[in-house]
Amino acid sequence: MTQATKTVRLTREGHERLQRALNQEQARLAEATRILQEQMETSADSEDTGLEDAKREKMNIEARIDELEDTLGQATVIEDHENDGRVELGAIVVLSNEASKKETKVMVVSAPEAAVTGGSLPRVSEDSPVGKELMGRKKGEAFVVNLDNGKQMKYKVKSIEY
Repeated sequence: MTQATKTVRLTREGHERLQRALNQEQARLAEATRILQEQMETSADSEDTGLEDAKREKMNIEARIDELEDTLGQATVIEDHENDGRVELGAIVVLSNEASKKETKVMVVSAPEAAVTGGSLPRVSEDSPVGKELMGRKKGEAFVVNLDNGKQMKYKVKSIEY
């Protein structure tokens, strides 16, 4: 069964952050493999919990590496913004909460990029409730986000930059 590969659009910063995360996980895998070897050499009991924990940790790291490699393999770095002044991936947007009048500066990114920690700004995934409503908006436009708890939040786009 072949699966169609979906292109993942990332900002340059997001691509670099994912690459750094992959490098860190590969270093962790080498260490986990070393620890597992030591556990196997010193373990007389086949039900040693340290050995089982080391195996589980190694499997988790390998799964994370596979996930990062898949994402990076499908990645396209966003370079050009022909957006007519509209919000798209990679936009840095200042939002005003209409109720509290507080302003928040966020970067709009793809879901895989939003999941990776680090970066200078809070990230909003294009798949999140705010991200879905924000995509395609222009400066000055207001929009309402329906939250899971039944409440609504009203925001206004104050500025957009790339």
